[in-house]
This record gives sequence, structure tokens and C-alpha cells, in this order.
Amino acid sequence: MQGNTLFISDLHLCESRPHITSAFLRWLAEVATKADALYILGDFFEYWAGDDAMFDDFHQPIIQALQQLTQLQTQVFFMHGNRDFLIRECFSKATGAQLIGDPTLTQIYGRQVLLSHGDALCTDDVQYMAFRAQVRQPAWQEDFLNQTLPQRQAFIQQARTKSEQEKSTKMASIMDVNEQALENLVREYDYPPVFIHGHTHRPNRHVHHVDAHVCERYVLGDWYEQGSYLKLKADGTMMAVTIEA
Repeated sequence: MQGNTLFISDLHLCESRPHITSAFLRWLAEVATKADALYILGDFFEYWAGDDAMFDDFHQPIIQALQQLTQLQTQVFFMHGNRDFLIRECFSKATGAQLIGDPTLTQIYGRQVLLSHGDALCTDDVQYMAFRAQVRQPAWQEDFLNQTLPQRQAFIQQARTKSEQEKSTKMASIMDVNEQALENLVREYDYPPVFIHGHTHRPNRHVHHVDAHVCERYVLGDWYEQGSYLKLKADGTMMAVTIEA
């Protein structure tokens, strides 16, 4: 046991930001190899068109680096985000990463920790929630994955362009976590003392009081301008760390 577990999300790895990919690969080798476990809580990639896309020149170094990490006995857990929810077992087998559901309640160093990507809590964004419900349906995903890879990539590019246009007209507040949705989730999972999620790109620590229970909520940062991660030590200490990208 190394005595620490790491959490990251919202790296949005893509070919157009090679410095972020380089920073991540360096971080894996220098930091993650010393951890007991690494939790990737969604939006690891800018987009994911299907597991058959992972054999290209961009994805292969990332796949191989994760594989090397798991071979060194660091456990890697992967949760889908809103950009990479089409990741499947082929990715899991190639990297050694274990796919986990959203949300997931787990025990780390004796503490109950609730994990989520976080987008399902942004219920004020009605437009996004409707789109999310559509693309998470198994029938929709099956039809989509039956298309050719170029067709899927073209659809995703169009969807991303439309999403950026829509976000430019939305109030920032509706794209954040809804307080009632958060409290309902905390109740559903029996008041976990720690809740960690990403998605909103608003890194912070919040303390919530729900039905006389205290829940610490840690929001992970994105990797657009700099890298960031959360470290939970075996003694219960939580530390947010930023790194140069």
C-alpha cells in the first residue's frame, strides 16, 4: 500500500491540445505510479466515437500508458462522462481499467466516498438533460455504433459545434449542480461524508448539511490551462494539487 488514491476528470484529451496529453503522460509516470488507485471520473477524452477509434496514433500512447500503470499494480477505475460515455469493454481490456457506474459509492481507507461525473446533477439545464437522456438509451447507442467510424465522428463534430453555440447563450448558473438534485443523491446513498465529482470545471470544496448530516463535496478541475488532481491519503487527508501543463 502506497497510502494515497488519486482522482481526476475533465482532461478532454484531444489532438488539438498535445501539451495536455504530454502533461498527463508525464503525470502518470511521475505521480500515479506511486498511488494505490486512480479514479478517472469522466470526460477523459474530448470525445469518444467508439472503441474501434482507439487504435490510431493519437490514442495508442494513452492506452499503452494506462496499461503500464495497471501492470505496476496501481488500480485504475474509469467512469463515463458526457464526452466519452461510449467507452466499452475493449478499452477496459486494453488498459486494464475497471469501468464503474455513475454514481458509485465505494469505501477508500475506511471512508465512504460517493463518486460521480456530475452532469446528471445539472438539472436546471433542461436542454442538456433531454439530450443526455436520449444518447444514454441502449437503443440509441446501438444504432449509433452501427454506423461507420467517419459517420460517427462527423455527427460528434456537429453535436459539439451545436453545444458550444447553445452554451454561449445560457446563464452560467444553470450549468452548475442543482442543490436539490445534490441533496436527493446524498439521501439516496445514505449520507456519504465525502462526494467527489467533475463536469462543471469549477474546482472547489463545499460543505453541505443535509438532514443533520455533513457531506464534503470536492469538485475536480479541468485540464485546459493546467493539470489538477485530488489526492486522498490513507490518513484521511484530502489535498487538491495543480500541475503545469
